[in-house]
Amino acid sequence: MQIWANTALTADGWQSGVRVTVTDGLVSAIQPNALRDGQTVDILLPAPANLHSHAFQRAMAGLTESRGAKSTDSFWTWRQLMYSFLNSLTPDDVEAIAAFAQMEMLEAGFAHVGEFHYLHHQQDGRAYDNLAEMAERIAAAASQTGIGLTLLPSLYQQGGCNGAPLDVGQRRFGCDLDSFARLFDASIRAIEHLPEDCKTGVAPHSLRAVTPDGLAAVTALGKGRPIHLHLAEQKAEIESFTAVFGVGPGRWLLDHAPVDNRWCLIHCTQLPAIELAEYARRGAVAGLCPITEASLGDGIFGMPPFLQAEGSFGIGSDSNIRISLAEELRLLEYSQRLRDQQRVIVTAGKPSAGAGLFAGALDGGSKALCHGTGRIETGAPADLLALDATHPDLAGRSGDLILDSFVFCGDNRMVSHLWAGGRPIVHDGRHFAHDIITANYHTVMTRLVSTL
Repeated sequence: MQIWANTALTADGWQSGVRVTVTDGLVSAIQPNALRDGQTVDILLPAPANLHSHAFQRAMAGLTESRGAKSTDSFWTWRQLMYSFLNSLTPDDVEAIAAFAQMEMLEAGFAHVGEFHYLHHQQDGRAYDNLAEMAERIAAAASQTGIGLTLLPSLYQQGGCNGAPLDVGQRRFGCDLDSFARLFDASIRAIEHLPEDCKTGVAPHSLRAVTPDGLAAVTALGKGRPIHLHLAEQKAEIESFTAVFGVGPGRWLLDHAPVDNRWCLIHCTQLPAIELAEYARRGAVAGLCPITEASLGDGIFGMPPFLQAEGSFGIGSDSNIRISLAEELRLLEYSQRLRDQQRVIVTAGKPSAGAGLFAGALDGGSKALCHGTGRIETGAPADLLALDATHPDLAGRSGDLILDSFVFCGDNRMVSHLWAGGRPIVHDGRHFAHDIITANYHTVMTRLVSTL
């Protein structure tokens, strides 16, 4: 397959008249100033990975925006609503919802997703006859949509860092170490039929949901694979953990786990600068989900000290209430500006915020999912994103001004084409199975909303 772009952001920078050859899902040749040949696009970019998703939560978008009986609402009240919502979800529902979320990711410019998967069991907490039933539904959705998938089965052992038992709302998540080891093996088998760019990692859910022994066991189980963990998302989490262990979760993890460049730490919105810098030096990726963090009132990630320590960050859509690569990056920068009352903060060594944000998403997503993408270069996975230069906000733009315009005044409508592992997925802004996936999702949501 050949793709010809009027302009392309390659590993050697912006180039004109670029012909990219794709063989067996990899970029096999790049020729600038080439004759027009193959699929023609305006602007060709490497496509970032979405490093953190809970696909089923896409179905909750718009359903949790009313204040409860208390005078204040928080992550913790939202979590109770999420638990109630789970009672209605069947495996068929989860597959349809995941397919819709993945389709939106692809149409937004993400070629790969890390699915942090903790919805394992039936409504009453009993395992399905097929232990990996729900993992297989995520894999089935990926088969339908064509997205690259890193499946991250999650261990969830307890209801709090004080060892409290799982409450009713958490029973669909819970595993002991033996059952999780079996689930992990079954999850590996669940994606065997998917393309080669699909893989597995592990996800100890959080330090409030796994025991120290559980964390050690999952870390060993995931040897050589990505390890993802929610960390220091909420002040109440910090306070409860400190009451039990004498230090905050960020400090405890640094002292008790072999954190290195295989680790992706999600949110980290409550970590002090000194801990952020230490995680950066160890090579851990900060998995940032600005739209969800804003929705849940999590706080704002401390980007300046993290970047000063040369830390890597990537972007996730998390709760999937709004799936947009451009908007996630825009909110990441704007939240930093609002806190620090400055402008153009997340440049990451680039000349502009748009270029720095986009480069960060590429680099961190690649590292966090051990995917080896993030650049258009020979031998790299052909995860490619094309923008439509006829969009009014791209008129006359070239070089990094394209990225500034995409991030700060663009949205999904700028995306014209997308390839995931060389598979042509999006054409003229639409996923190849957009209509059937949307119809299935509409049917599921009509029934689910009627039961709330």
